[in-house]
Amino acid sequence: MTASVVPLIEKPRGLLRRYAWRYSKKKMGDVADPVKALAHHGGVLVSNGALEMAVQKGWTKLDSHLQWLAQQATSGQIGCSWCMDFGYYEGMQSGLDPQKVRDVPRWRTSDVYDERERVVLEYAEVASATPVMLDDDLVARLHEQFSDEQIVELAAWVALENYRSRINAGLGLHSQGYSAKCDLAPSGV
Repeated sequence: MTASVVPLIEKPRGLLRRYAWRYSKKKMGDVADPVKALAHHGGVLVSNGALEMAVQKGWTKLDSHLQWLAQQATSGQIGCSWCMDFGYYEGMQSGLDPQKVRDVPRWRTSDVYDERERVVLEYAEVASATPVMLDDDLVARLHEQFSDEQIVELAAWVALENYRSRINAGLGLHSQGYSAKCDLAPSGV
């Protein structure tokens, strides 16, 4: 396992970084490694925080469990262990069915997902690929399950998780042990 590309800042200096530390501790229980890495660049830290706050307030058209499925499938496609670890923890903490949380990596063979969830999972994988190859069948199934507004938000959730996962993986960040705090250990992840 490679080390982080930049050293993680352990002690915040300045008002902005102290605020980011406090917010991360409140939301996640401790200071997340992505915050410690992004703290090297105040502009990136601020814009990242502003984006996350805007998303939290304004992206509400898709059910929260579908948002989570899209994010978890996306981070799995990219292979970001930090995002998959935190996503697992977040899914468990939000009260999702533990089997659905565990089965995201093998959603195609799992029987715990309904058709709507399967469309989200498939779309997240397809939209995270390079190049994106949407076929007419998937587009039709998206329109059967979701409004145009929800499809736009779904695309945005997938893009946002691509952004998060690519930054974290690109900075060499790895699992921080969030899933170990859950009562149910992940399987196949």
